[in-house]
Amino acid sequence: MPGKDPSILRDLQFRLEYALLRGIVGLVRLMPLDTATAVSAKAWRLLAPFVNPKRHQRALANLAIAFPDKSEDERRAICMAHWENLGRVMAETMRIDQLIADPSRIRITPEKLFGRYKDKLGPAVGISLHMGNWELSIWPFVVANANPGAVYRSVNNPYVDSYLRAQRRDLYPGGLFGRGKVEGDHGDDQRTARILTDFVRKGGRLGLVCDLYDRTGIEVPFFGKPARTQAIAAMIARRVGSRMWLSRCKRLGTGSHFEIELRELRVPRTANQSEDIRWIMTEMQRVFEGWVRECPEQWMWSNRRWE
Repeated sequence: MPGKDPSILRDLQFRLEYALLRGIVGLVRLMPLDTATAVSAKAWRLLAPFVNPKRHQRALANLAIAFPDKSEDERRAICMAHWENLGRVMAETMRIDQLIADPSRIRITPEKLFGRYKDKLGPAVGISLHMGNWELSIWPFVVANANPGAVYRSVNNPYVDSYLRAQRRDLYPGGLFGRGKVEGDHGDDQRTARILTDFVRKGGRLGLVCDLYDRTGIEVPFFGKPARTQAIAAMIARRVGSRMWLSRCKRLGTGSHFEIELRELRVPRTANQSEDIRWIMTEMQRVFEGWVRECPEQWMWSNRRWE
């Protein structure tokens, strides 16, 4: 008896995964937002170290690199708090449309800096890190009616990917540019880089997250240790002459209230392009390190950062 077509089986798997996701989303959306995030935080704190021990050990190893002077118990406490934050982010991801519909939950600082530039941004690149609920780091561009787009790590399941994109359309009205191997309209990284550069050159406002290990990136210091870092943001800003912003989303308390902090980063344009790019990236990671030191429990330590 001939076997079933693998493409049919794969599509069935995708549909089942999508149905499961929608079921979970439905349950999460039945609860008040702060209740849903509290439940998810407790679940992640309890389950994440056992469900994904590799990422848990990576988080502890990263904390040892960043905070060698802290005790093992102190670092473990930060690690567990970081799992709680990720649990809150997971629930908020399923309620992102409701979250951004309530302006009382997000404030932008410093107001003076934001007010000075919000009506005359021009082309701009906004850079954030995996802190608080990092997707909200793009919010100042949205408030300024800047029609921002962002780079998005595509999900392999096309039904889930399409759903997640649709849920974020009000947060990224300029569109999402996919990275990752997804069947359909997503190309390779070089093609994506060209698209992103053209987007900013034509006046677009682009958001990227730049605090992950990148195998082909440039080594810059982060917590005193060289860390390969994606260079595309610095390259685009310098090449097209755009403004460059750093943005941090900081959770206030344990609920879904946030402060988005902005800093403008000077983009040097000397005769030495490579040194200009390295300076931008070094300064970016210096600011990120300071932000992480302030709120270490809100950064995603379970991500790969160092080689």
